[in-house]
Amino acid sequence: MPRSVNHVASRAKRKRILKLTRGYFGARKNVWTVAKNTWEKGLTYAYRDRRSKKRNFRALWIQRINAAARLEGLSYSQLMGGLHKAGIEINRKVLADLAMNNPQAFKVIVSKVK
Repeated sequence: MPRSVNHVASRAKRKRILKLTRGYFGARKNVWTVAKNTWEKGLTYAYRDRRSKKRNFRALWIQRINAAARLEGLSYSQLMGGLHKAGIEINRKVLADLAMNNPQAFKVIVSKVK
């Protein structure tokens, strides 16, 4: 009995992954084994960097808050400690946005800390 191979399904699988690797450089976009390996590694990077993105944004917010706080005569740690003692619950994302886009509101918050 001849061997039966589901060529339609395997070809469709290859086409799907090759479609996902469009735009990659060189053989990464059109050679099946290279494209498959690149795509799989890309998924690993995507997983890792979804977590790394959160760290990067937190670091950015802290830098922005620190810069704005120093213009008001406080360091970042003094400001955050003061906020905690004053019972003002505001997260770093919102605080950084205020520091960048609404300096008057940020000054009011800093004055409550002082």
